[in-house]
Formats: sequence, structure tokens, C-alpha cells
Amino acid sequence: MSLRRFLAVALVACAPLAAEIRTLTILHTNDVHAHFLPNDANLGGFAYLASAIRQERAHCSDCLLLNAGDLVQGTPVSTIYHGLPVFEVANLFGYDAATLGNHEFDYGWMQARKFISTATYPIVTANLVNAQGELFTPKPYVILKVNQLRVAVIGGMTEDLHTLTNPSSMGEWHTTPLVEAVRQCAAELRGQADLIVLLAHINGSEEQAILESVPDVQVSVTGHIHTGLTEARSRDGRVLVRVKSYGVELGRLDLKVDTDTHKLADWKWKRIPIDSTKITPAADVAAMVDKWETQVKAVVDRPLAVSKREFTEHQLKGLMESALREETGADFVFINTGGVRDTLPKGQLLERHIWNIMPFDNLLVVGTFKGKDLPAVVLGDRKVDPDREYTLAVSDFTAANQSTAENLRSTGLQFPRQLGLVRDLLIDWFRKKKVIE
Repeated sequence: MSLRRFLAVALVACAPLAAEIRTLTILHTNDVHAHFLPNDANLGGFAYLASAIRQERAHCSDCLLLNAGDLVQGTPVSTIYHGLPVFEVANLFGYDAATLGNHEFDYGWMQARKFISTATYPIVTANLVNAQGELFTPKPYVILKVNQLRVAVIGGMTEDLHTLTNPSSMGEWHTTPLVEAVRQCAAELRGQADLIVLLAHINGSEEQAILESVPDVQVSVTGHIHTGLTEARSRDGRVLVRVKSYGVELGRLDLKVDTDTHKLADWKWKRIPIDSTKITPAADVAAMVDKWETQVKAVVDRPLAVSKREFTEHQLKGLMESALREETGADFVFINTGGVRDTLPKGQLLERHIWNIMPFDNLLVVGTFKGKDLPAVVLGDRKVDPDREYTLAVSDFTAANQSTAENLRSTGLQFPRQLGLVRDLLIDWFRKKKVIE
């Protein structure tokens, strides 16, 4: 080889490679909440969701499937068996990574650890630690390889976690500032990843903070807000997506990634409805769902009452407060909006409907207070004698988190007496009432 040709070959070899645009599709779910079966509108259901996931993957060679938390809590099978069957069935979805939601801790932090060991995919959270700074999950992030892309998935938890759980369920585990933790992980990942994805169970202000102030995160896949987004949100070429809760939607985010700049060259997002009247259920998932549902039917599918109309979650809050006042004789009852987890259909009601409305094993606790000490959110339009004593009943969750905006917006109220499980008291009231107007 001549010297001239040798030098030409050497120059080509040393020249930087041209940037490539590589494709990646992220399928995603959030807040599925153990809804094994379709709802009254024939939407959702694990077997139908699994089938939709598989159909999308069959037409996508460069796919990842992510879950943004709250896989458990919301139906009898989760409550009775403390969530483990839900993780076992969800393993059939083929998740590539997930993060924890606040409701993963409803059965205590040790049960959340069992969820992590049961999952056949990595579960990551970057800002959940103990007093020594040790992470609750094995890793804060995971690097997944697809279509020759190195995709880093960082897990995140809302800083509101302490107000969303009973203190006893968390032990010494607590969240650290989200943005700071994500920035630290992103800095560690420079040079190791072509794309950084935040997979987080966070509130709206936290979503916005990441979108505005952490430019290294190109994609945010979130959960916790059940309404989902109608359109993806974006800023400076970065994107945030979130679907509706209870498995009634599957998100699909199609990306084009510039491997030189590590930025998105293009993206498209759509929400895929899980309509059980139009999707053939996945047989293996359906078999596991049937196995567990058969075990709980004897407990929860007993006829209870007849409802002459449908009740929204907002209407149910008032109905539940009225029912518990009648059932317990308390002067006032307060149910936080997050304590109402489903709607009530028109027609024949089963005990299952009450389990779906109130899946938590919350106790109703009662205290006695002077009228002047009752929180305004409890009083509403009712007038009271400021010096007279009244009884107020709330859930033990509300009593433990009474200062938050969603609860009593008060502090220091004591509720020394327990009246039983909220769910059992409601079932007793519905059974006596027989007809709900």
C-alpha cells in the first residue's frame, strides 16, 4: 500500500462517525391498581391489557415496556392477599422496568420488598432511602439496551409519600428531594447512556419541575395522577407522558433518538384503549386471573343492595359520610377524597362494589371535640354551638395525616376510639338499607 493510500485510510478510520437516528418505542402503564377484571364499561382487565401489549410488541422490534407504580391496591384480590398475586400475574406482561408507587407500601415496607423480589424485572427508585442513605430498591436506575441504544431508566417517588401512607408502614424509609436525586443520577449516566428516561410516581408540580429543570432527562413516563394526559407535554424537545389509571389505557411513545446529541429527533404518542369487547384476552393471563378471582368470589360476590342510580366518586364521598353517621351515631364523619376509589353502578350491588370503593383496611376512629375546634372542611355549611361537644369519625389514615390539604387541614386532633373497619361498617349499612336512592 502506498503512503498516500495508507494516510487516506487512516484519516477515514480516525474521522468521527456520522450521527445515527435510531428508533425506540416505549409502551407504558401506571396506576393499574390490581384491576384484574374489566370495569362496568368493559374497559381494562389484565388479560385484555396483556393482549394489547403483545399486539403492540408484535409490530415493534425496538420496544420497552415500563410501569410507573401503583400496581397493587384497589380490588379485593389485592387487599385479601396483600398484593402478591398482582405482581405474579403482572410478570406475564413482560415489563422491562418499573418503579414503586405509594400504594406499594399500603401493606408495609417489608411487603413492598417482597414485591421487588417477586417481580421478574428490575424495580428502581432513586430517592427512597433510610436514615443511613441506603436505597430501598436495589438500584436507582437501570440501563436497558434496545436497537443499539443504551436507555437509562431512573426511578422516582413523590416527595408527598409521607402524607400518602400510614407512618407505621414506612419504618425509617423516606423520600429525598426528587429533582436533586434525578440530577445526580443523570450526571452519573453521562457517557453511559444514549437516552435518559425518568420513570416516576409523582405529582403534577414534580412532573413540571423535572420537565423544566432537568434537561438531561429526555423522556418522563409518570404515574400517580389517575386522569392521565390527553396530549403529551413537551419542553425544549423533551416529552412527558401519562395514561389513565386502572389499566383502561396503554401508552405508546414512538421515538427517534439522535445518537450524537442524545436528544430526540422526533416523537409521537398515542393512548390505546383497552376495550374488552374488541380484544381477545391473553389465555395465560386469563387463567391466572380466574384462579385468583375464583378464590375471592365466595367472599365478595354476595348480593348486598340495589342502587337506583349511578354514583360518581364525588357523590359517593357524601353517601359514605352519611352512611357512616347513621351506622355509628357520630355527629360528623369525614372521608378524604383519596379514600373513595371507585364509582357505584346502577342496579344490583355486590359486596365487591364496596371493596372496590374502599379497598384499604382502614379503621374508623372517633374523637370528641367542641364545635369551635372542628375543622372547617368537616363542618361545611352546618352550624354548630362553639362550646358544645360533638363526635367526629374519620379513618385512621386521615387521623395520622390530618394536616394535609386533602384531609382535615388541622393538627393535634386525637381520635382514641376505634369503631371497626370502614369497609365492614359500610357493608353493614348497605345491607340494612337494601335500596339506595
